Amino acid sequence: FSFLRRKSDFFAGPPGSGDKGTENAIATVHGVLQKHADIYLKDKKKSQEEERRKEDAKRKKKEEAEKKKRKKESEEGVIELDVDGGFDISQSSEVDDEDSKPPAKEEEKKPAALPQSEEDGRPNDEGDDDNKEDDTPPPVGNGGTVDGKYVWTQTLEELTVSVPLPDNTRGRDLNVTMNKNHLKIGLKGQEFMVNDDLAKTIIVDDSFWTVEDGNRLVLTLQKLNRMEWWESVCTQDPKINIQKVQPENSQLSDLDGETRQTVEKMMYDQRQKAMGKPTSEEEKKNEIMEKFKRSHPEMDFSQAKISL
Repeated sequence: FSFLRRKSDFFAGPPGSGDKGTENAIATVHGVLQKHADIYLKDKKKSQEEERRKEDAKRKKKEEAEKKKRKKESEEGVIELDVDGGFDISQSSEVDDEDSKPPAKEEEKKPAALPQSEEDGRPNDEGDDDNKEDDTPPPVGNGGTVDGKYVWTQTLEELTVSVPLPDNTRGRDLNVTMNKNHLKIGLKGQEFMVNDDLAKTIIVDDSFWTVEDGNRLVLTLQKLNRMEWWESVCTQDPKINIQKVQPENSQLSDLDGETRQTVEKMMYDQRQKAMGKPTSEEEKKNEIMEKFKRSHPEMDFSQAKISL
């Protein structure tokens, strides 16, 4: 403002404006100042509202988690009398009831389907390959080969697809389209060599492709579900036996918290079964039963039928 006063007619205004030149200068400055003050207040209000929305969402998520936890604990604590007067400790869902059955019963049911598969000469589509005498080696790289198209491998996180190309092929010669559930591969001006739905869903933004050595297209497809193995890349491809997949070695410390807990629980249950001891779920149910007994010392459980 000192510069404007000394080196310009900003405060005086144009010739002939008189005292109004100074008033106009003050009004101009005040208008600009008010404009930026309004912008500041608007941004501040927007920031505060956004912060409130985040806090509300966070609080709501926490309340829902606590509600689910309380509901699960209450369901686990249910003890019912069966028709014979025995106690039945079970989960409320049918899925958990199935899981609580002894493994031997499941194995007794599976062999019944084998004669039909052998009779038809077709592979068993029900996933009972583990009951057959299958001496075939594990799939190389946990993947397979689709004749005339490509070779593929996989980890729990991603698939790698290698497609042979004519020599001296460049990226601009290719027509590659990757959608979350569909894959197209071909040379421009020619029919697609691959045009099929993917067996499962991928994350498109994290998937990419490159041309290597001028004669090979390599696609890296990021899985949406990083806790399952794929039987094939596309729906029309021959399927591998995922029962023979050999997981890659990894450190538990490399996993996120939820995945690490799941893996540790699976490892613990496997060790318990190998030693003939109860799994974590069975231990939890036993603990509930023991707590119930201690809470009702007047009851005689010697003749009770307990279904775990």
